[in-house]
Amino acid sequence: MTRYFPGLFVVLWSTGFIGARLGMPHAEPMSFLSVRFVLAILVLLIMVLLARAPWPGLRVALHSMVVGVLLHGIYLGAVFWAIDRGLPAGISAMIVGLQPLLVAVLAGFVLGEVISRRHWMGLGIGVLGLVLVIAPKIEFGDMGINPTNVMVLIGATLASTMGTVYQKKFAADVPLRTGTIWQYGGALIPVFLYALVFENFVFDWNGELIFAFVWLVVVLSIVSIFLLMILIREGSVSKVSSLLYLVPASTAIIAFFLFGETLSWIQLAGMGLCAFGVRMVVVEADLPTKAN
Repeated sequence: MTRYFPGLFVVLWSTGFIGARLGMPHAEPMSFLSVRFVLAILVLLIMVLLARAPWPGLRVALHSMVVGVLLHGIYLGAVFWAIDRGLPAGISAMIVGLQPLLVAVLAGFVLGEVISRRHWMGLGIGVLGLVLVIAPKIEFGDMGINPTNVMVLIGATLASTMGTVYQKKFAADVPLRTGTIWQYGGALIPVFLYALVFENFVFDWNGELIFAFVWLVVVLSIVSIFLLMILIREGSVSKVSSLLYLVPASTAIIAFFLFGETLSWIQLAGMGLCAFGVRMVVVEADLPTKAN
């Protein structure tokens, strides 16, 4: 059953961009994320109470909050902030798409994971495919491409990288439901403080905004995060992170059917390279070992 989790995770994670496209025009970014995290905590609390799920100890809970600050609060907050200030989605995805390379390097130093030559080749092919998928949408004349926005996105990528590795090292065995509650508790701290100081919590309530909240809370903040935590717990961090190469291609396919966005032959070729690069990285663990 778990062999289907990587593909399911990629598809569901890709819909986050679709949900953001529906909801962001009707709310301020940090206010939106604050409400999203609070709703996710409430839903998870109901699940925990009904199932009488175990709560982690204080030390593990604090580790989970650190993961939440990095993986959800700072990462999502920075991405939403930069896009809200005009940075094109193509540039954003390009920068964030470098995360698997950073994870592979950091996991080698921090976790001692072996990154083989085949692994690096797969990562390199994935980067090339990612460039081909996203490059046709980049508009270099856009005023939103400025040093501040780019540095904020680089910070988001670093935060996501550190959160992924930290999760594997210190909080891999945390109970999913209660551990995720603590994660969103940590994530809420930076986005709520920012919204409290710089935003007005103004929402234009309509069908699109409500649907975006429901989808992002249930599908992204709960189902997808559960899948991500399971994948991190069951596999190496660098292999799990390499799945993110498929997200831009998956998002493009979903956007084609929902919004009529077309794909060029270059983008289709990039999607194929992404899939091939990920396969090189993920399947390596299943290759037979030669007898000595």
